[in-house]
Amino acid sequence: MFITLNGEPYELDGPISVADLLTRLSIDPRRVAVEHNFTIVKRQLFAETRINDGDRVEIVNFVGGGQGVSGRFRRWSQS
Repeated sequence: MFITLNGEPYELDGPISVADLLTRLSIDPRRVAVEHNFTIVKRQLFAETRINDGDRVEIVNFVGGGQGVSGRFRRWSQS
């Protein structure tokens, strides 16, 4: 099955939870925000939120630092 992950096609073997996708991608769930089909997923729902064929997922990293900036979001990428 295929999903759209951060705007790019991404192949999966079958339905998967948000938590399992993050594990597969080696992403610490405490450091990202996840949008699933245009809805922000609460962290406590990562394990029960299922990703199915054709779904859209956006993963955004939280990064801190910079002068006068307490933090901002950066889109996650595999590279």
